[in-house]
Amino acid sequence: MRISAQSEDFDISLEIERLKENRTDLGAIVSFSGLVRDIHGDKIIKKMTLEHFPVMAEKELSKIGELAKKRWPLEGLTIIHRYGELSPGDNIVLVITTSHHRSAAFEAAQFIMDWLKTDAPFWKKEQTEQGEHWVGAKTDDDDQKNRWDK
Repeated sequence: MRISAQSEDFDISLEIERLKENRTDLGAIVSFSGLVRDIHGDKIIKKMTLEHFPVMAEKELSKIGELAKKRWPLEGLTIIHRYGELSPGDNIVLVITTSHHRSAAFEAAQFIMDWLKTDAPFWKKEQTEQGEHWVGAKTDDDDQKNRWDK
């Protein structure tokens, strides 16, 4: 399992290659990459700043990864979450899951993203033409996470 909270961008192809290197038993590789949008509601985003507590962030990312590994038969897992100042179009998050079967890889990747949205200790501040503001939690994100409890 590779976990990283980092300011540097990531290379999706390289991260996938790391997980499948010398592996011929994998039947599925699922990746999700989250990007900075240029519009949020009716506001145009100029920049986004993500803040975090370094040790706490990687610990929580690891915890979420371990939860996924307990629920699905994963052969490999990568979670990368960026912090710092980002621009529209920049990568924010990468989740890659590998398994012998596609359903496990798909479900685990979705589970991880649903949990990251609510439990990962990253805070987003958007810079718009109207000024700066912190992005608040959404009940939709809680609903998505809570569906895994069923």
